[in-house]
Amino acid sequence: MLLIVGGMLLISHLLGQRHKEKATDTQYEGGIKSTGSGRLRFSSQFYLIAMFFVIFDLEAVFIIAWAVAFKDLGWYGYIGASVFIFILLAVLIYEWRQGALDFAPDGREILKAYRKKILKKS
Repeated sequence: MLLIVGGMLLISHLLGQRHKEKATDTQYEGGIKSTGSGRLRFSSQFYLIAMFFVIFDLEAVFIIAWAVAFKDLGWYGYIGASVFIFILLAVLIYEWRQGALDFAPDGREILKAYRKKILKKS
């Protein structure tokens, strides 16, 4: 098998076309020429949302698995799932209190900025 793959790669290298044109090394995506760098900066809150999604997605997987095996697990499974949900709820409340879920300015801050702007115009 490896001999066949290696032979195919060698033959394609020997018989393949070699050309160097102006557009050979440029990026091409769906017929649209690139206009700038693909390196964009994302806010760290984007990654926080991604982590929340992963955490709560895994939580759903564990709870569904627990629900499927509910009769086999009995009360021990129920207590284990309850502890699991309680811990996740405690972490969510902690992150909420710490401000990890605040993605926009507070309403009071918006009103202060609005009033300040109106006073400057007057």
